[in-house]
Amino acid sequence: MVCKCGKKTYYKRKYEGIELCKKCFVKSIEKKIKRNIRKNKLLSKNDNICVALSGGKDSISCLYVLNEIVKKRKDMKIFAIAIDEGIGEYRKKTLNKAKEFCKMMNIPLKLYSFKEEFAKNLPEILKNEKLNACTYCGVLRRYLLNKKARENKATKLAFGFNLNDEAESIFLNFIFGNLDKFLRLGPKVENKEIKKFVPRIKPLREIPEEEIFAYCDALNLPYYPKKRCPYGKESVRKTIRKFLYELEEKYPGSLFQIVKFADLLIPSLRKEFYKKGKIKYCKICGEPSSRKICKVCELLANPEMTRTA
Repeated sequence: MVCKCGKKTYYKRKYEGIELCKKCFVKSIEKKIKRNIRKNKLLSKNDNICVALSGGKDSISCLYVLNEIVKKRKDMKIFAIAIDEGIGEYRKKTLNKAKEFCKMMNIPLKLYSFKEEFAKNLPEILKNEKLNACTYCGVLRRYLLNKKARENKATKLAFGFNLNDEAESIFLNFIFGNLDKFLRLGPKVENKEIKKFVPRIKPLREIPEEEIFAYCDALNLPYYPKKRCPYGKESVRKTIRKFLYELEEKYPGSLFQIVKFADLLIPSLRKEFYKKGKIKYCKICGEPSSRKICKVCELLANPEMTRTA
């Protein structure tokens, strides 16, 4: 078989039963992303878009596509933020890819580190702590990304979450019965009542992980090929990831159906269960929080852990 245009097959899309040449494949990916942006109103006029950039294939693809859109718009701006957690050679290599890409595309890149913001890097934070690395890292990264995006006057904070990531999160919250986090899933997360919260968007949400790899390779985009952080250990999420991979292999299109079903449920469940409480800000740092003291300040409450001014 060959692509419908007659050219040599580059990618076989099992869930659609079609084969695509390199050019048609790239075009189809960008068409899906732009459709997601239009359908869910992820972008608006005069947006200043901040992309959370790690140097991996997802964030690189996200930044590339959004930059292509912004280049055609006089009213929009774009920049990237990278966070250095201090994870040895792994983070050095991913950041090098992030810097290489931004230089190649002439995109402003702003770099921040745990060491500068929290006085210690991740290995130092974990030295005498019982919590796993992902607990600390995830909370601190999200905190910094929102804070720094806001300080740089971003109107949107874009993440490179793909279809697999979203399906994993749906299952994870279902297994742990975390309704609050489940209701926060979706292509766009915003709260207009919280002035300090930068709306988050997921342009790649409808693109399978395998296709992100193929997209980067088709365009020769530089990205760090290693999939997982060295701190990543066996976890429920990894078990879910493996299960969903096997499910998709046996029944192509399963991931789309999982996300589609969640999208049908969430709006109704939000009306039924989502309680609109008084908007809170952390007493210590002043950042948005659902309680008096935010999770970051709680994690950093250890006497040996002090935040820099």
